[in-house]
Amino acid sequence: MKAKKFPHSLLLVSIVLVSLVVMTWIIPAGKYETKTIEIGGMTKNVVIPDSYKEVEPNYQGLELFYAPLEGFVSAADIIAFVFLVGGAFSIINRTGAINAGLYKVIEITKKKESLRHFVIPILMLLFSIGGATFGMAEEVLVFLMVTIPLAIALGYDPIVGIAIPFIGAGVGFAGAFMNPFTVGIAQGIAEIEPLFSGMIYRLIVWFAITLIAIIFVYRYAERVRKDLSKSAIGKIDYGDKLKGLTKEEMIFNSKRKIIILGLIVSLGVLIYGVTNYSWYIAEISGLFLALGIFSAIIYRLNPEEIIASFIDGAKDMIVPAILIGLAKGALIIAENGMIIDTMLYNIANVAEGMPKIISVEIMFLVQSALNFIVPSGSGQAALTMPILAPLSDVLGISRQTSVLAYQFGDGITNFIIPTSGVTMGILEIAKVPYNTWLKWILPLMIILFLFAFLMLAIATSFDVWTL
Repeated sequence: MKAKKFPHSLLLVSIVLVSLVVMTWIIPAGKYETKTIEIGGMTKNVVIPDSYKEVEPNYQGLELFYAPLEGFVSAADIIAFVFLVGGAFSIINRTGAINAGLYKVIEITKKKESLRHFVIPILMLLFSIGGATFGMAEEVLVFLMVTIPLAIALGYDPIVGIAIPFIGAGVGFAGAFMNPFTVGIAQGIAEIEPLFSGMIYRLIVWFAITLIAIIFVYRYAERVRKDLSKSAIGKIDYGDKLKGLTKEEMIFNSKRKIIILGLIVSLGVLIYGVTNYSWYIAEISGLFLALGIFSAIIYRLNPEEIIASFIDGAKDMIVPAILIGLAKGALIIAENGMIIDTMLYNIANVAEGMPKIISVEIMFLVQSALNFIVPSGSGQAALTMPILAPLSDVLGISRQTSVLAYQFGDGITNFIIPTSGVTMGILEIAKVPYNTWLKWILPLMIILFLFAFLMLAIATSFDVWTL
C-alpha cells in the first residue's frame, strides 16, 4: 500500500489560514487599548494592562481570499529580498566559484581530517552570536546559499546545511544576552534598568543552549557522513553534486578566488552594517546585487549570461516567496478577527492563580503558543510584556524572569512555526519537506523545552539576576 504523501508547504500554510478564519467565529473578539512608547530609538505600540474589553466580533470569511494579497503587500520587502538575493547568488554560481571553492575545502579536509570536526561548531557559534547580539533572522536566507552546498561537499545532507545557520542563529536568538530587538525592547517595556542587565545569567543561558544545539547537529552530521542511509531525507548520495564536477569546474583559479574573497568580505560587511548601522532588507539586497555584478565582471560573463542566471535564480524563489506572503496573511486574519488579545487575556488569568514556578512555565508556554500567530519578536514583546511584567509582580516573580520566558517562547518555536515566512522559506529553498524537518528537529525541540523549563525554574527559585 502506497504511503500518503505529506501536504505541500503551500497547502499546510493554507490550512493554517482557514483554521484562523474558523477561530474568529469561535473565540470572542477582544481588544486591549494601546499607547505609543519609544525604546532605544524604536517606536512601538504597546498594550495597556487592565484595559481589555470584549468588542463587536469581526468574523472573517471572504477575508480568507483577501488576506493572501494583503500578506504579499505587507511582506513585499522580504519577498523582493528573496527574489533579488536568489538571482544574485545564481550569477555567482554561474562563475563556478562556489563549487570550486567547496571542492578545495574537500581537498583540505581530506589532507587534515581534524579540521572537518571544527566546521560545524565554529560556524554555529558565529551564527549564534549573530542571533544573540543583533537578532539575525532573515539574514539566514543569504547564508543558506553557501552552507547547504558546503554541507553536501563535506559529505553531509541539506538538513545540516539548514541547521548550521538556522539553528545556530535561532538558539542565539532564543537565549540572547543583548539582542536589542527582543531583550532590549522587552526590558524597556518591563521598565527594567539598566538595559541588558542580568547579563551573567543570560550569558550562561546563551552558552548552554548553543552548546546543546551544536552537539545535536554535529552528532547527526557525523552519523550521516559515515552512513548516508542515516540521513533524515533518505538514502540519497548528495555528494554526487560535487563528485560530478568536470576537471575545469574543479579549478580554483585566480578569478574564482577573487569572487570568493568578495563573498567573504560581503558577509563581513553585512554583519558590520547590521550591527552598527541597523541595515535591513534594502541594504542587504543592494549588497548582494552588487556582489553578483562584481562576480559577473570578474568572470567576464556576457549580458545574456547574467540575465539568464538571474532569472533562473529568481525562479527558484517563487514558492518560498509565495509561502512568505501567505504566512503574513495568516497574521492579518488573526489581527482583523481580534482574537489574539482575547487569547492572551484568558491565559494570563489562568497563570495568576498558580504557584510561582508553574506560573512562569505557563508564561513560557503562552509565548510559545502566541508565536504561531505573532511570529515577530518585537511585535510579541509589545503585545505580551505590558501584561506579563505587572503580572510577575503580583506573583512574586522577577520581571527579568518574565523577559526570559518571553525570549524562550518567542525563540524556540521559530524552528517549526508554519506561519513564519522565514522558516517555511528556508525549508522550501533547501527542498526539505516540512514533515521531514519536523520529525528531524522534534528531539531537539523536546530538549530545548526541557532546558527552558529548567532555566526558568532556577531563575524563579534563586537570586540569579544579581550575579
